[in-house]
Amino acid sequence: MNVVLLGAPGVGKGTVAKRLSERYGIPHISTGDLLRSAIDRATPVGLKAKSFVDSGRLVPDEIVTELVETNLRSPSASKGFLLDGYPRTVVQADALASFSSVDRVLNLVAPKKVILERLSGRRTCRKCGVVYHVKNIPPRKAGVCDSCGSGLYQRSDESPEVVMERLSVYENETSPLVDFYRNEGLLVDVDATLDVAGVVRQCVAAVEEGVSDE
Repeated sequence: MNVVLLGAPGVGKGTVAKRLSERYGIPHISTGDLLRSAIDRATPVGLKAKSFVDSGRLVPDEIVTELVETNLRSPSASKGFLLDGYPRTVVQADALASFSSVDRVLNLVAPKKVILERLSGRRTCRKCGVVYHVKNIPPRKAGVCDSCGSGLYQRSDESPEVVMERLSVYENETSPLVDFYRNEGLLVDVDATLDVAGVVRQCVAAVEEGVSDE
């Protein structure tokens, strides 16, 4: 089962992917996580990608494609995957098709106002990486992680200014993928304004319908 998740930054792709990963026992491969790890470790790819990530611009296709292809060819992805954050352009979709098939594309949709509120309110633990939200999922003590007691911070790409840039980039460069995959008969729209359980139910129905159709 090879699934791609589409949707603007902050629409909830990571949360949904985690739930589906647990349900089906296939890995959640987040290009955002891959890139941040490369940046934190100051790898050659990370150094190239840093300026793009910090400013909210898309990382060049060849950099991201190399990371994704390496991960999809690993043994952990032999039974399927949930791909979050790639492809982001039609060029990347063509590249993905050259080394992997796709069974279903889930397109998570929410208004820009909702997305801006979700992203700008996120806070992340500096040590263990747990993500909170100042309104929806606040820590017990403001600014402190419930899990390990470390400080929370706002990622550079989650400030209101950068969020607006990321949404603009998505609309201009990534949204054409909706038409691309719809024309392929693979895409299902998902209402991402519902609670997590409601969004996951829609995704499970879409994924299992796609598998049964094969």
